[in-house]
Amino acid sequence: MSATLDLAKQLIEIPSVTPEDGGCQELIAARLGELGFRLERLPFAEVSNLWAEIGEAGPLFVFAGHTDVVPPGPLDEWSFDPYHPTEHDGFLYGRGAADMKSSLAAMITATERFLAGQAPRGRLGFLITSDEEGQAINGTRKVIDTFKTQGRHIDYCVVGEPSSRETLGDTIKIGRRGSLSCKLKIIGIKGHVAYPQLASNPIHSALPALNALTSMQWDKGNESFPPTSLQISNIHAGVGANNVIPASMEIDFNLRFSTELDAESIKERVAAILNENKLNYQIHWHLSGEPFLTCEPELIAAVSDSVCEVTGIVPEQSTAGGTSDGRFISPTGTQVVEFGPCNTTIHKINERVRIADLDKLSAVFEAILKKLA
Repeated sequence: MSATLDLAKQLIEIPSVTPEDGGCQELIAARLGELGFRLERLPFAEVSNLWAEIGEAGPLFVFAGHTDVVPPGPLDEWSFDPYHPTEHDGFLYGRGAADMKSSLAAMITATERFLAGQAPRGRLGFLITSDEEGQAINGTRKVIDTFKTQGRHIDYCVVGEPSSRETLGDTIKIGRRGSLSCKLKIIGIKGHVAYPQLASNPIHSALPALNALTSMQWDKGNESFPPTSLQISNIHAGVGANNVIPASMEIDFNLRFSTELDAESIKERVAAILNENKLNYQIHWHLSGEPFLTCEPELIAAVSDSVCEVTGIVPEQSTAGGTSDGRFISPTGTQVVEFGPCNTTIHKINERVRIADLDKLSAVFEAILKKLA
């Protein structure tokens, strides 16, 4: 069994549903400690964070990732126990196999080979959290805030999120869209449907504004980002009876936005539409992260060239998909690129990763280290 496959199995065996780490970081810390890394635990609230660093001077290259996973869902729908890593038909099954315990294992084994008999030219670090799949408040975000106050800066960071689509190496992420969520409450006047003149129906009042918001062209995107998208995810109104005009209507929506916009300009445009429609409303915003983009060539070239050397594929550079912890690291001036296994089964029943990809993934990470660390 390859060292990467063996370590991936050990990590998958640990149930680490967010924000629990379950001992994954101690397993990783033991491996890194044997290599001479200086270890630092940074717990915040219920979240475990591990920082490890080796080297005394020079640019700081960091592998970043998370040990927490999403809940497995109905266990009887899995072909195999999600916490009993299983090899079947060329795949490794288990919760976290793709997102992202295989990447963590590959990072560790790549580092072990890289440091065998040599010291890094610069500095090499690991930033591991158990708070990426959940609220993402006390994980990487809090660690980076702490580093800011201490004057610590990361130069290059590879995040091991599953970036590939169909084949390992076909895609790397050089940025991500921003994510802004809204909880909107439209306030009306409750009443009987037979006497609409004595009530005010918030559903009827809200429809023109919602139509305007969903049909609006927020921007045209740019060469790195697709156009901004607003999607309504939840609507609730009424008491369950068909003869009652509800007192209020609640709407949840989210915008994934490009670098053509910022959160404040979006809020202003939404408020303008609501006010134009003379709505009585309450609104609450939650910004998960502003968009980020790595433009500097050094890290992108190192990752792309390493992927090509190992897989023979020139990866597409993308900013698509959800958010990642790169949104907390990039604003400090760090070059951030995401690279990892195929993402087709992440968060799904029967999450899995190709076994043949594990050693390739580790080889890519080792090639990146040779170029930058």
